[in-house]
Parts: sequence; C-alpha cells; structure tokens
Amino acid sequence: MTLELVSHHLCPYVQRAAIALAEKGVPFKRTTIDLDDKPGWFTEISPLGKVPLLRVDGEVIFESAVILEYLEETQAPALHPADPLQRARHRGWIEFGSSVLADLWGFETAPDDAVLSQKRDAMRAKFERIEQVLGDGPYFDGLRFSLVDAVFGPVFRYWDVFDEIADFGVFEGLPKVQAWRQALSARPSVRDAVAPDYPERLRAFLRQRDGALAARMT
Repeated sequence: MTLELVSHHLCPYVQRAAIALAEKGVPFKRTTIDLDDKPGWFTEISPLGKVPLLRVDGEVIFESAVILEYLEETQAPALHPADPLQRARHRGWIEFGSSVLADLWGFETAPDDAVLSQKRDAMRAKFERIEQVLGDGPYFDGLRFSLVDAVFGPVFRYWDVFDEIADFGVFEGLPKVQAWRQALSARPSVRDAVAPDYPERLRAFLRQRDGALAARMT
C-alpha cells in the first residue's frame, strides 16, 4: 500500500494526520502545496479545496477526521481506547480541539486588540475546562498517547511562537495543561510533524496579515 499525504506547511489538520502516521510507523510520502496558488491536479482531487488529503493507492480521502478514522481502522497500533464509551469520550475531545483551533485562527488573524483579547479569553476558558479533565499525564489518557494528543500537539505548537511575541497568560495557573504541553512538544511524532522552519513561516504569515499580533512583533 502506497500512502501520500498532501499537505501545507502551517496547517494543523495536516499535522494531525502526520502525527498519527508516525505513531503507527506507517511509511508515507509527503507532498506540500501552496494554498494561495493551488496546482490544478490538487483542485481536481480535493472536493473542498483543502488539505490534508490522503492518497491510498491512488484513491483520495479528504477531511482530517476521516483520515484519522481510516488510519485507526487499517493501521496498528490503535490510538483510540478499546472501550466504546472511552472512545466516544475521546472523539468528543477531538471535536473540542477543533473548536480551540477555530479560536486560534481568530486570535492569529485578529485585526485589532479587542478581537485579540476576545479570542484569548475564549481559549483561556477552553484550557481551564481541559485542566479539569486531565489526569496525572503525561498525556491526555495518562501514559498512553492517543488521537486527542495528536490533535492538541499542533494547537500547543502555535504558542511556541506566540509566547515569544508577548505573555498572553493563556496557560497561567494551569499546571496540568502546561505539563501536557511540554510532554507533547517533546514527542518525536509531534516535533517532526512540521519542517524546522515552521516558526519562521508562522511569523511571516502573521506579518502578512498585518493584524494585532504583527503589531506586537519586533
């Protein structure tokens, strides 16, 4: 079986798939495109015009959640819990992670300080909720790395750059979330889901948006 992951340098949804593939030890080819200048072959095979896509022996799977479920059904080891109730719980927190990404998008593209503050507060509230459900770690499900971790690894990666811009206090007083963040950043699959120049690319994107975050950058 030949797998190809069609990706973009900054997309966190691509990173989810790359992390899952790495955790399962599945060899794959990675093809990176420019979403501002999409090649014709990509628009022909992507119904929504988005990444990631996973090509499996020429067949195309789109949408990150579907890609993750396909990998769970076809590739060991499992990253979902075996118990159906726990598995459903994990799927719920994966959706929660997607809602955090929506707030993150609003934060990084905020045109002014008012919107930036609003999105910051929304994310803070979500991480306060997560603090309440985390156990002793190091991962969401304790010692076992799961798809919830694959989803939140890319979320925390943004903050490696945001923290250099200013202290937004999103994780202040949340020791379990902070420990989880550190554990995920040290995980090889999470670390290697992006190219080494990811921070520079994110900074360049922020400058291009010329919003509230760019105004804080030196």
